[in-house]
Amino acid sequence: MKTQHGISEQLLAKGSPSLWLLLAFLLIYPAISNDFFTFQIGAYSLILGTISLSLMMLAGYGGMVSLAQLTVAGLAGYLMAIFGENSVGVMGFGWPWWVTSVWAIFLAALFSAFIGAISVRTEGIYTIMITLAIAVAFYFFVRQNYVLFNGWTGYAGIEPPTILGIYWRNPVPFYFLSLAVAALFCGAVVYCSRSTFGLALQAIRDNPRRMRSLGYNVALHRVIAYFLSGIIAATAGVLLVWFNGRISPGSVSVGVVIDILVIAVLGGLRHPIGPFIGAIAFVLLENFAIDLIDRERFNTVIGLVFLLVVLYSPDGLLGLWGKIRMRMMNSGKTGPNETRGEIGSKSADSIETS
Repeated sequence: MKTQHGISEQLLAKGSPSLWLLLAFLLIYPAISNDFFTFQIGAYSLILGTISLSLMMLAGYGGMVSLAQLTVAGLAGYLMAIFGENSVGVMGFGWPWWVTSVWAIFLAALFSAFIGAISVRTEGIYTIMITLAIAVAFYFFVRQNYVLFNGWTGYAGIEPPTILGIYWRNPVPFYFLSLAVAALFCGAVVYCSRSTFGLALQAIRDNPRRMRSLGYNVALHRVIAYFLSGIIAATAGVLLVWFNGRISPGSVSVGVVIDILVIAVLGGLRHPIGPFIGAIAFVLLENFAIDLIDRERFNTVIGLVFLLVVLYSPDGLLGLWGKIRMRMMNSGKTGPNETRGEIGSKSADSIETS
């Protein structure tokens, strides 16, 4: 446990210089960047990182790799258009934004718990296949259903609220809203991992049979984990639909579903801060690598980067940084250690001689 989470514990520990430097940079980021980098890079990375954080919670602490996290976020986005307001003339009940948001997050989290109830009795590749099947089924359902989801067109004109004269889709306010949500859930996941429930979930991940013999309800713990991760993904889904201003089947397609897994693994699937690092790398590649190559080859670039990171560091970019840091620390201690070793060997020889 110490080796898996040591880096994130150091970064997120109270009073850690790394934590304060990171927070200071995130707070002043809008002041040193333009609207494009604030909105399209910063806010979008935080949203994708939050969705990937929900996957990290399931996979890192529960050992359950779900490919339906973006599906949960997409359902929350659709519910925002259905219960709130949109510009396509389909559905749009016109509920207040705060009622719509709470209702959308709650129903999407229940949907996540339903996914968990189906998949928790399986493990490994079977869990991946079941959640992928649910994601694919949801994609084709919203694509073909015009009564409720408006088919291929989807919904447009989904606007965030204006509070105290602040329009929350403006780059700087939306960035800080995304940052607040990301920080809240990142702290909640760290707290959950140290709680009784989190420790039991990690023990179930390591040895479910033994935990079952000790009287723990393994299936219930896993379903609750799906529900909690659903709250994270659904909240990010509300931000995502406000970010795009629309929701359509393309937002929950199979390719985008896989991107969430790539982001989580790329950053580090065992660290709460890892998904955000992976999201930044992914968004930067998506925005700038496409200028060098066409769109058709972009997935090839992402795939190559993914393979290189996994081959050299199975724990993602955060694990790679941990290896580099350890090598730097060990290289700095090489001289004194070697000296002590030589002195120790000489004294041992002298004792044997005497």
